[in-house]
Amino acid sequence: MPLDLAALLSEGRWLLEQAEIETAALDARLLLQHAARVAHEELIAEPHRLISGKAGLSYRSMIARRCAHEPVSRIIGRREFYGRDFKITPAVLDPRPDTETLVEAALSFLPQDRPSTVLDLGTGSGAIIVSLLVERSLAEGVASDLSPAALAVARANAHRHGVAPRLTLIETSWWRGISGSFDLIVSNPPYIPHGAIADLETEVRNFDPATALDGGPDGLEAYRRIAGGALAHLRHGGSILVEVGDGQSNAVTSIFQERGFSIADQRTDLGGRTRCLGFALR
Repeated sequence: MPLDLAALLSEGRWLLEQAEIETAALDARLLLQHAARVAHEELIAEPHRLISGKAGLSYRSMIARRCAHEPVSRIIGRREFYGRDFKITPAVLDPRPDTETLVEAALSFLPQDRPSTVLDLGTGSGAIIVSLLVERSLAEGVASDLSPAALAVARANAHRHGVAPRLTLIETSWWRGISGSFDLIVSNPPYIPHGAIADLETEVRNFDPATALDGGPDGLEAYRRIAGGALAHLRHGGSILVEVGDGQSNAVTSIFQERGFSIADQRTDLGGRTRCLGFALR
């Protein structure tokens, strides 16, 4: 039985409001656009267009998932990041806008007019390294991840954005199996203290992979590993950039300083929190 777009949109918004979803209106619209395969402009121009019962059932299923606090990006399988669509699956961290701070910082370290090499440790969806390679057409990248399922997502995103020929993907944990040296090393590592994971928002705690969140007892274990191997893999004049959690900048800086690095950059996110730190050899 055909269903009216406007009626479905109203129904979905009401259900999300009852589930105390703060972004109910936006989420209902995005899910309806996805289920009915219509653009926002079409929804405005033809609000009472009829769609198939199958599409309506799909939409209602999506609304039920969102009522259970599954993020919209998880439901539709993609996330916009740095102006581009990226595929995501349950195997990868959902890239957040705050991580675009890391991309912006990295681009300032990568020349536009000559070749360079970039290593992305723990790449997940590949959103960071793919964004960098798209923006720097002469750069070549290596990206690692412990999860083969995550690497499959990164590979798909590299193909989607036309940078697969310039990207090598390696299944490994941190530095094991990484050879050569790089002009820039980047990473958005797990940095949530183990004991704090239970207190995260449902959208994060229940739907992001635990391995992409858990930074050990104090949230700093990944930084110790990264700093421990960075010296052997940075070219002369190279730099390393890492995303950090709220309140971690001093501790992370100390970890890298103990390994002979000095602070080279510091960036804040949209909320004014220190989100990215850059280091270079003294």
